Amino acid sequence: MKALLNIARPLYVSVLLLLGLLLGGCRQMSQSLYLASYDRDISSSTRAIETARDDAHRAAAYIKRGSAYSEKACYSRAFKLISSDEYDRLFGLAVKDHDRAVALDPASAEVYYSRGQTYYDRAALEVVVNGVLVGSDATRKAWFDPATADFKKAIEGDGRHYLAWDRLGLVHETTGELDQAISDYSQEMALNPVGRTRLADAYCTRGSSHPKEKKYDAAIADYEKSIETGATADGCSCDPYNPLLGLYAEGRRYDQGWGVVHKAEVWEMDRARIGG
Repeated sequence: MKALLNIARPLYVSVLLLLGLLLGGCRQMSQSLYLASYDRDISSSTRAIETARDDAHRAAAYIKRGSAYSEKACYSRAFKLISSDEYDRLFGLAVKDHDRAVALDPASAEVYYSRGQTYYDRAALEVVVNGVLVGSDATRKAWFDPATADFKKAIEGDGRHYLAWDRLGLVHETTGELDQAISDYSQEMALNPVGRTRLADAYCTRGSSHPKEKKYDAAIADYEKSIETGATADGCSCDPYNPLLGLYAEGRRYDQGWGVVHKAEVWEMDRARIGG
């Protein structure tokens, strides 16, 4: 479930913001408003392309229009408003615009990041079906390969592009490449606080894979690292506290176990204080 939430965070923030309306009986109206907003972005971007004073501004307009095509396609497909053929057509228009932006401003990290985001959005729709992560790691990797290439290109152009590091980490986490995901999130954390949460989750997720191979010490190290990095136990993230406590109990390392309990209590008190 956590992997699905991670995929969803950059993809459907706008969609999630509308869920209250959709569930409140305003579904058709809200869908129409949202689709109209994408169409307005497409129209305004088209005018900006026609009136741009230089290639950089024209590339920015192509990015905006390509992103609008992509978001309209993803939204419409998520709510089953369009056929597969129409989805492919809109996605094709999105990629075509992003390709034009790359050709106009190839030195810009943003043109690669934006195209990568469009590829990422489509890949995520393909690997999550009815809320379930589907396919093998290799299959998912193939879907994400174009996005991965663009995010890496963006980072080559601007090593401080934290969103490119973030999406690259999400790709690697989704495809089971947790060592690389941890490296990506470490880079992001140095640039933006969001990376800390991602990194803590990745350590926890990697930790949960070790007991299957009876690598208990490795699991303990990753769970401890997750807690040290700032893991939460809020139900939406990977929880390192309970499995770590279980490992310490099984190994009769009771002092360390009580240490985990204390850390969990401190986390709960901090959350209560901030919430209050």
